[in-house]
Parts: sequence; C-alpha cells; structure tokens
Amino acid sequence: MRKIFCWWVFCTLIWSVIRSGNGHGGRHGIEQPLSKISIQNTISALHDSAYVKASPLVLGLKGQTSEWVTVEYYYPNPTKDDFIGVFSPSNFSAEICESENERQFPPLLCTAPIKYQFAKFKNKAYTKTGKGLLKLQLINQRADFSFALFTGNLSSPKLVAVSNKVEFAYPKAPVYPRLSQGKSWNEMTVTWTSGYGIKEAVPFVEWGMQGEAQTRSPAGTLTFSRNSMCGPPARTVGWRDPGFIHTSFLKELWPNSIYTYKLGHKLFNGSYIWSTEYKFRASPYPGQDSLQRVVIFGDMGKAEADGSNEYDDFQPGSLNTTNQLIRDIDNIDMVVHIGDICYANGYLSQWDQFTAQIEPIASTIPYMIGSGNHERDWPNTGSFYGSFDSGGECGVLAQTMFYVPAENRAKFWYATDYGMFRFCIADSEHDWRPGTEQYKFIEKCLSSVDREKQPWLIFLAHRVLGYSSCDWYQYEGTSAEPMGRDSLQDLWQKYKVDLAFFGHVHNYERTCPVYQSQCLQDGSNFYTGQFTATTHVVVGGAGATLTSFIPNDPVQWSVYRDYDYGFVKLTAFNHTTLLFEYKKSRDGNVYDYFTISRDYRDVVACTFDSCPRTTLAT
Repeated sequence: MRKIFCWWVFCTLIWSVIRSGNGHGGRHGIEQPLSKISIQNTISALHDSAYVKASPLVLGLKGQTSEWVTVEYYYPNPTKDDFIGVFSPSNFSAEICESENERQFPPLLCTAPIKYQFAKFKNKAYTKTGKGLLKLQLINQRADFSFALFTGNLSSPKLVAVSNKVEFAYPKAPVYPRLSQGKSWNEMTVTWTSGYGIKEAVPFVEWGMQGEAQTRSPAGTLTFSRNSMCGPPARTVGWRDPGFIHTSFLKELWPNSIYTYKLGHKLFNGSYIWSTEYKFRASPYPGQDSLQRVVIFGDMGKAEADGSNEYDDFQPGSLNTTNQLIRDIDNIDMVVHIGDICYANGYLSQWDQFTAQIEPIASTIPYMIGSGNHERDWPNTGSFYGSFDSGGECGVLAQTMFYVPAENRAKFWYATDYGMFRFCIADSEHDWRPGTEQYKFIEKCLSSVDREKQPWLIFLAHRVLGYSSCDWYQYEGTSAEPMGRDSLQDLWQKYKVDLAFFGHVHNYERTCPVYQSQCLQDGSNFYTGQFTATTHVVVGGAGATLTSFIPNDPVQWSVYRDYDYGFVKLTAFNHTTLLFEYKKSRDGNVYDYFTISRDYRDVVACTFDSCPRTTLAT
C-alpha cells in the first residue's frame, strides 16, 4: 500500500505541474532534486566488502557552522548510477518508521537524505575500480550525520554500505541570523535557529552601539511538528525536525548607527551558549535624504558549493547571485527576495541549507521576503492557487523561518519603509481582487505614503500581476496572471507607483511606463518630468531554471529582456533622483539601467481618494 500511495502522490504532483504550467516559472518538472530519490523503495543489500568512511569525526571545534568532510568508499560491483546519500540524523530517522508487515526489516528508510552525490562525481575510474572519494560540505543542523552508499539507481536504490557518524562539536548552537525590518522604522528584528527549546535555555540577543555598553533583549521561540505540514513530502519523506526558531526585537535604534549583536542562550545550569558577533547599520529615518541602496530579486533557490544535489543549473545561478551580493555587501542596505525562496518543496532540511547560504547577507542587512507558490500553494489550505508547489509546506516554513512585519504572518502582505522608499509587498498566493482584505491593504499602503518624504513608491509581488512576454504566458494567451493587472492597474496609476516588481518568471524584463497595455512614454534610460505610468520589471532570474521568451519580436511595451541570471539594484541619491540597475550574477556588471529624475510636485498632494483616476481617455 505504501508504494501505491507514494506513486499516486508522485503522479499527482507531476500532473499538477504539467496542467498549470505556472508551478515553477516554466515547464521544467519537479525542481527539488531530493524528490528524484524514491527512498521508500530502498532495499537493504549490505555488502561485506563495501565500505564508506568519513572524516573528520568532529566538526566545528572552533565554532564554525560549516565544514568540509572527506568521504571514501568502495563497492566491488560499481555502476554509473551509484550514489552517496548524506543523512541527518545519522540513524536515517529509523525511530519514526514502523514496519507494515513482519517481513520488513531495518533500515526502514522513510526519510530522504539531506543531499546526495553520484559516486562517479570527480571519480572517473569509479565504475572500473569501485573506489571513490568525495569532498562534501556540511552545515550545523542540530544532529549528527552519516553517509550511505547506494547502488541500483535513484528510483530503486539498494543500500550497500553505511559510514561512521560525524557530528558538530556544538550541534545545538545558535546559527544563521536573519535580520528584518520591524513594524516601526527604528526597529530591527533578529531571527535565528538553534537546538534549544524553552525547557532547556532562555534565548536572547546581546546588542548595542558599536564600542558602547551592550544590553540584552529577550527572544520568542517557535517550532512546529510534522502534523503542521499539509501533505507529502513535507510530512513524509521530506520531514526533518526544524529545531527552534527564535526572534528578538531590537527597538529604539538610532538612525544610521552601527550596532553589534550576539545570539545567546542561557542554560538552566547558569552557563551561556554564544554565537559569533555580528553587526548592522540601523535604518535611516523615513524621508531622510541620504544614499540608500536596495537589491530586489525573486526565485533564487539554494545550491551546494560541493556540487551535490545539482540540477537544472541552480548551482551557478543561485551561488553566483549570493556571492555577488556578499562581495558588494558594503554597498547594499536592504534585500527584498520576492518569493520562491529556497525551493525546499517539502524537504525541510533545505531551509537550513538556504539560511546558511545567505548568512553573510542576512546577518548584516535586512533580508525581506515575499511569499511565492513554492512556499504557499497546496490544495484546500486557503491558497489562491490549488497547486502542489509547496510540497506540503503550505506557508508554515516561510512564515516561521523568516520574520516579516505583517499584521498576520499567515497573510504574507505588508508595508515597509526604508528612508525615501515605501515598499508595498503583496502576496500573490492569496486573493488580491477588489473587495478582498488584501486589495484593501494594497490601496492603504499605496495611499498612505507621504510622497514629499518618501517619493519612491514600489509595488512587489511574486507572480506577474503586470507584464511579461515569457513563452508560457503566451501559450495561455496572456502576458500576466489572469485578473492580475486588471484588478490592480487602476491603483498603480492612481497612486503613481514608480516601479512594480515581479518574480515567478525566471528571467529579466523591463517595460516602458505602461498602462492598459499601452506605453504612455517611450522606453528610455532617463525619465524626467511628471509621472506618466508605472514601469514593470520581472526579476525572477536569481537562480532557478531560466524561462524562455516568446520566439517572435517582443511586444511594444517590452523595452529590455535578458535570458540570464541577475538581480536589480535601486539607488536613491536624494528625493529627486533614482538609479535603476540590472546586474548579471555571473560578473556583477550592469547590463540595463535607467534614471528617474523628477520633483514629484504632481504627487505630493496625492492621498487616499484624492488622486484622480487617470485613463487613456483623459
């Protein structure tokens, strides 16, 4: 029965992707590589001569949160499809498996590996000698590790050898801090992960201005169980204990000041567990006239530096984007990642992998996220789309692992201010149409900004609610999500939204200032004078498999298109000048840009219900 059920779920997932065409920004099939391993079909075939050896045995002796492990292995009957699976906990989570009949014997593999690599990877002679060596990178994930050698193939794996255990010296230590803007401009939140529950230790942040006396702020603690997941694989082979997620609120910050902070846990025996020290710059006062730089992208995903779990070019795309941001971190003030965060798709270990990947960024500047289909969508859970794209997560992981200043984190829409910017971040996985709760939020967010102090008004959502000329939208006879701009374009025009950003489509495209599918101003590298219409930007090429454009000439509103990995950087020099730059992830160079220069006298008096609705007929 188990095999029949799992096959039914797998077929259902495949059919959902093919039918919708929207599940992954294109017709690329299931994008989670761990889903390729039918771990529930594993047969125990332990071989006396086969072995797997891993070293060193203890990692992170100096507090490191990631280390490289050497894995040596041998199998006398090698094949090209043999692979090494990395398991954590090391016992393959056998304690949660129950045999369905008396003929089933351990190991009853009901948990997928956290990563895998083919035995022949960088071992060209493996299929002849049966000997191989891999260098794999592990991160601190609150449990020990083991390495298993499988023969056969990913669909019908046979377990032939299991390694010794490897573990971090401090497995429960606080790791991977994620900064976020709070609900007020002078508040920063810090979220992190640890192995300490509230029955073991008290979580807090020790922080203060750099070089001055430090204070301590308490943290709240969240976690969730397998039953919190909405379906497979999140509550079956993809489940892994998430540990504990802590959030602390650092309040009454002085604008632009540098603060240092450390994550702490006070154990009940009186001892302390500390992270390394980090630092950040407090946000500017809303309306402050200073240099302010924000990076925007969607659909980055995660990838492994050791080449494991590699598929569909995620590795160069995701890691190149991450590394470019790390290299330029001193010139970035905030990141907005608009959905499809890590593509865990129900394999929960991947959220740890992602937060480790972005730690050099998120520990230093606010890392704001939006909700995408791969975080939220699951049938009958309140999602606007009934696809299986979240792999059973149905938003639980995203709203727990990251903090956003939403009134209700299950409803992933919110506003955040940064100096001269107002960002209105919508949730395209919930209904946004007129009359809905989210539509009312969007109008309030757009209408309540003081454009004299915050002239740069930005709308963001994951799915394309504006304009895209990707091929699979064309196949559906449209250039955006149905009911997208039809519901929202009057608001963008009425409140004179400068820029609207979208992900979901895995490429880059910028429009002219467009309204009702007509350019109200020619596409340019320099815009001046009064506002005419919103410029729409698809920036979903941060790492996921790229999406093709329509094969013919682009539509008239499409100004610049790029089939490559990249991101956008906005630089507000002052209240009248904004620089837009599109950079490629491979080299960090600028490939598209434009400047907006205007005094906004036409919008400073624009408040709720006082702005005339402009149409092409007026």
